[in-house]
Amino acid sequence: MSFIISGLDGNNFQHLYGLSDNELKVYGAVRFTVDKRPSYPDRITLTDIPVGEHAILLNHTYLDSRSPYRGMHAIFIWEGKIEPTVLIDEIPEVMHNRILSLRAFDENDMMIEGVISSSEDIKKTILDFLQLPEVKFILAHNAKQGCFSCRITRG
Repeated sequence: MSFIISGLDGNNFQHLYGLSDNELKVYGAVRFTVDKRPSYPDRITLTDIPVGEHAILLNHTYLDSRSPYRGMHAIFIWEGKIEPTVLIDEIPEVMHNRILSLRAFDENDMMIEGVISSSEDIKKTILDFLQLPEVKFILAHNAKQGCFSCRITRG
């Protein structure tokens, strides 16, 4: 069984790139200069943002749905990045050093199953979820901070 892990489309955040810190505040966003790695996980490239680069912390709706699981949370994006990383049957860098909450959803955006997974179990958990025919997609969250990490779909 094949799966696809996709970063967010940076075009959705392009209006924030290059704004002053005061202008970012209008959007409820904050710019950081990355001072250590890993620490700022980028949701576009699915990598940890390198030291010295700029990260923007903003609120993101990761499940825009009428289901009870509609969700939004703070995420980091790497300022200036546009092209999302798309991986087939690979686990991105950003998921390797974190404990994740993997949540499987059906076609009605209702959660079917949820599991806490460490880096060595992530791929197996994804494949186990995708064995269930009712699973439409999986959402990965960083378990410690609760932040949305990425979306996983069938390949």
